[in-house]
Amino acid sequence: MVLPHFFSKSSPKKKTSESSNPAPDKTRPANSPSRSPQKKTSPTKRPHRSSRQSSARDTHPLNLPPDERERRRSAYSAMSDPPTSMDMDQEDASSADPSSPPPSTQGTSSGSNGVNHANGPDTDDSPIPPPHKNPTSPPPQPKPAVDAEACKSAGNKFFMMKDYDKAIREYTKAIDADPRSPTYLSNRSAALMSANRYQEALDDAKLADELEPGNSKVLQRLARIYTNLGRPTDALDTYAQIQPPASARDKAPAVSMQSHIKQAQDALLEGTTGSMALHALDQAERGLGTGVDRPRKWKLLRGEAFLKMGNVNALGDAQNVAMSLLRVNSQDPEALVLRGRALYAQGDNDKALQHFRQALSCDPDFKDAVKYLRMVQKLDRMKEEGNAAFKAGRYQQAVDVYGQALEVDPFNKGTNSKLLQNRAMASIKLKDYKSAISDSTRALQLDPTYLKARKTKARAFGESGDWQAAVNEYKSIAESNPSEPGIAKEIRTAELELKKSKRKDYYKILGVDKDAGDNDIKKAYRKLAIVWHPDKNPDNEEAAEKFKEIGEAYETLSDSAKRQRYDSGEDLIDPSEMFAGAGGMGGFPMGGAGGGVAIDPEMLFNMMGGGGGGGGSRGGGGPTFTFSTGGGSPFGGGGMGGGGRQRGGGFPQGFGF
Repeated sequence: MVLPHFFSKSSPKKKTSESSNPAPDKTRPANSPSRSPQKKTSPTKRPHRSSRQSSARDTHPLNLPPDERERRRSAYSAMSDPPTSMDMDQEDASSADPSSPPPSTQGTSSGSNGVNHANGPDTDDSPIPPPHKNPTSPPPQPKPAVDAEACKSAGNKFFMMKDYDKAIREYTKAIDADPRSPTYLSNRSAALMSANRYQEALDDAKLADELEPGNSKVLQRLARIYTNLGRPTDALDTYAQIQPPASARDKAPAVSMQSHIKQAQDALLEGTTGSMALHALDQAERGLGTGVDRPRKWKLLRGEAFLKMGNVNALGDAQNVAMSLLRVNSQDPEALVLRGRALYAQGDNDKALQHFRQALSCDPDFKDAVKYLRMVQKLDRMKEEGNAAFKAGRYQQAVDVYGQALEVDPFNKGTNSKLLQNRAMASIKLKDYKSAISDSTRALQLDPTYLKARKTKARAFGESGDWQAAVNEYKSIAESNPSEPGIAKEIRTAELELKKSKRKDYYKILGVDKDAGDNDIKKAYRKLAIVWHPDKNPDNEEAAEKFKEIGEAYETLSDSAKRQRYDSGEDLIDPSEMFAGAGGMGGFPMGGAGGGVAIDPEMLFNMMGGGGGGGGSRGGGGPTFTFSTGGGSPFGGGGMGGGGRQRGGGFPQGFGF
């Protein structure tokens, strides 16, 4: 058998092992420990064993690296299998020395969790169980806390009760629970529209349309929102997408709004006044939703209409429109041009130019800003040129330049009224009174409040000989502007001129101007006297009367003192009227039975100061008033003290033909 042979071979080895132990072990002192106990308590192997067991306790086999796990599995298999003949041989060979510890130290080592495995090898060979762990599967999804359909139903209930704020809150909860639902978005859009929150409603409706394109209900609601926001073109485009097509009744508000806007635009382009454009805009704005501000484009159209009207109040309204736009965006080039045009129409060209330049700095390619900048600059240049010609006495040149300036901007009422008034003044200097009256009238048509043009018109009436019209115009100015400086004096002067115009016009009789010199007066008298002398016209009463008027005119105008009294109107004043009624020295109207005129204080001063006497003084120092009795002639011998008529006809002494 194998086993005896195995044991027979191992016996000599055991003896050899015993004989190899040294003898001094027997001669050790009694108190010296033996080597065998030292080997059993040897610290060289126990810590190594303890370390491996500690590693086995702390690390589960499944968590070890593959090579380490394979090594341990082999070790556990070897320990659990029954010993073979070779194993037994090795075991006996390793345990031949009785003083050596047994090859297996399992009985003396501690297992995991502090359990001693000395009672059996089976407990030491089993693997250490892994620690308990929670399952790693994902947790179940929590159920939604909000029921979207319930919120929608609650929102519908509040909507039917017209409690739109609560409806909006409920629809919002539903949308939070399901943000991709077009139904919830469309419902909230309807509630927002009913609450007059159109911009928010537009956002919801557009998102609902993106989520569900082609939904007729969503498109219908979106088109209505566009209409309420003043976007009829977008509304009609949306209606065109609805299938089946939307009814004419549904589209009517958008169609009407678009039509009114087009009417306003056409009126501004082709009309002569802005009132029709304003009416069309008012009609369009009736279709806006409650609380919706006018669209920016509509505001600009309204400002344009105010500019076209051109009166003072309308220009102020145009400025208000521009300022409302600039408060929203101070760099809005269209609003800047609108305000610049209003300032230009009001005559403030410097500020207008500043606004046009600012608009160009915001948008260098803005054509309207370039257009009005160049136009105002050209008008300023031409106006200054005309004013310079007028001051230099080149009145015809001034008239021509003002006429050219009027063609630069025919629609600017404010500037053109000033140009017409300036041209009227130049025409008066040229004694073209008809043109002056025409220009003044046109200036007042453009600007009825232009007081300077009214005064120029009154002056032109007077200079043309129509002093009654001049008096009426001055009195009209005084009634509408009682505080106007100098208007009372101008009325008195016009009334005096009116009375003077009703007497004989000596200048007209002689055919000379009022500024004619003495030589011109003599030449005119000589020529007319030859024609109308009674000797050349016997038995001709008309010629005799004409000859008398010629002589009377020459008698007055050839005498400087009489001429001065005649020109000033002093000869028309009756001394009894000077101090009648409430008259006096203050320039008040002189009354009386004969009906006096208002006397200028300067005229009274000249009359009472002795400088206005024409017939010499009759003693004393007071003024002497002499009046012609009519029909007299300066010819012949002694006259009656400065103005008396000489009976009979004849030529002046020493006046040869």
